[in-house]
Amino acid sequence: MEKTEKTRYSDSELQEFKELIQGKLKSSREEFLSLTSSLSSPNSHGTEDTSGAYKTLEDGSATLEKEQINQLAARQKKFIDNLEAALVRIENKTYGICRETGKLIQKERLRAVPHATLSMEAKLKQG
Repeated sequence: MEKTEKTRYSDSELQEFKELIQGKLKSSREEFLSLTSSLSSPNSHGTEDTSGAYKTLEDGSATLEKEQINQLAARQKKFIDNLEAALVRIENKTYGICRETGKLIQKERLRAVPHATLSMEAKLKQG
C-alpha cells in the first residue's frame, strides 16, 4: 500500500489551531486597546510651571514615546489582521498549506507562528 502525502490538516487539527489563534487574538486585541488608549490619554507630568528648557525636553521625550507606542500599535494591528486571516483559512480548510510549495506547513511552525503562510523551506528560499 502506497503512503499518500497529507494535503490538509484534519478538522480536529484545525480546531486545535483555531483555539490557539483565538487565544492569541484575545490577548493581542487587549494589548492593542491598551496601546491605543495610552496614545489618546493626555500626559500629565505637571511641567506647566517649570522652566521652558525642561518643558521642551519633556515635550520631545513625550513625542518620541508616542511615536514608539504608535509603531507598536501598528505592529499589533498587523498581527491581529494576520491572525484573523488565519481564522478565515481555517474556515476554508486551507490553513497550514504553504502558499509557495502547496505542501503542509509543519505543526511545530504553526504552533510557534500560527499565522504563517509559508513553510520553512519556502521561507528560507526567500532569503
